Amino acid sequence: MFVILVYDVNVSRVTKVLKKARQYLYWVQNSVLEGEISEANYKKLKMELERIINKNEDSVIMYQLRTTKYTDREIIGLRKGGQDNII
Repeated sequence: MFVILVYDVNVSRVTKVLKKARQYLYWVQNSVLEGEISEANYKKLKMELERIINKNEDSVIMYQLRTTKYTDREIIGLRKGGQDNII
């Protein structure tokens, strides 16, 4: 499946969330990652993020798309991130 992950977390946890998410997805820009991920890895990432964040302060949204066939991506302005998956 293709996933878009968006997060808004306390500054003390930003680095931990980004580092963990980059093990599975590509960083696109500030607080946004995307990429193909298996169902098993999706569940694993979700569990690992739940251990890092504070559910009373932080927010993580994960959009699941079964296929990218009907999606289009357009960048206006500065391109951030990249296709390098850092583990």
